[in-house]
Amino acid sequence: MRRRIRALAAAVFALPLALAVAPSAHAADPTTMTSGFYVDPNSSAKQWVAANPGDGRAPAINASLANTPMARWFGSWSGTIGTATGAYAGAADSGDKLPILVAYNIYHRDYCGGHSSGGAASPSAYATWIAQFAGGIADRPAVVILEPDAIADYGCMNQAQIREREGMITGALAEFNRQAPHTWVYLDAGNPGWVSAATMAQRLHEAGLRQAHGFSLNISNYYTTAQNTAYGNAVNSELGARYGYTKPFVVDTSRNGNGSNGEWCNAAGRRIGTPTQRGGGAEMLLWIKAPGESDGNCGVGAGSSAGQFLPEAAYKMIYGY
Repeated sequence: MRRRIRALAAAVFALPLALAVAPSAHAADPTTMTSGFYVDPNSSAKQWVAANPGDGRAPAINASLANTPMARWFGSWSGTIGTATGAYAGAADSGDKLPILVAYNIYHRDYCGGHSSGGAASPSAYATWIAQFAGGIADRPAVVILEPDAIADYGCMNQAQIREREGMITGALAEFNRQAPHTWVYLDAGNPGWVSAATMAQRLHEAGLRQAHGFSLNISNYYTTAQNTAYGNAVNSELGARYGYTKPFVVDTSRNGNGSNGEWCNAAGRRIGTPTQRGGGAEMLLWIKAPGESDGNCGVGAGSSAGQFLPEAAYKMIYGY
């Protein structure tokens, strides 16, 4: 928080008066306003270790997962959303750390996949929810991943549904620009194996990417960082050629240490990847999907529900078997 104050003061005095009074949205870099990434004290791994101190898997899970900065996901389970995001961003801010939040509540969420179906009751309900999400963060520094899979998940949707979803996302970006000026928002762009770079560039642009700081890749998937970097660069090439701009991107490295075996839902034999950091081929490498949390009733998580912590899956992911 102290660094944040110094950074803001320096920025204000360095700008011409007109710009200092009305700076453009997202002018500040939240990574320079904080002293590192926030470790969620209530992550699923932290909670499991605290509840199972005598389990033989606990030391490894504590050392390799529980103390690594990773995202917290917010949805209908989060209660009053502005209170929830405000408390989380506030706790991080009080420790001079940068939180990573995932907004995961869009209307008809996971419409085509189904394993994580749900979301807001209507587009208008989502608009209210996401406005309160942004308002809770307010002027604190933060990173937000906006609606994983929402743009890649068009395969079974008609044009009216697609336009409706684009409107929800564009509206969400407008709320962050209006209410959360020190938040970098990354609009999710699926993964290298889902849709072509050309198609993704078009979808991102039509959903309002120009208003976002950047886009995110590989959430809850396993593609290598190199594969994602190549795909992100290809998306940017398409954006530049078609629309005259490019955007930075981040990669979810939480489970990509062994790459993909072609499965996306609780795949066996995967491994944790590079811990959260700046750089690494993308703007940031982030743990967005918490290792050990189920993708749904599938694969090595058969019988589980999406988001449930599976200690055996987490333990095996540390070692890659």
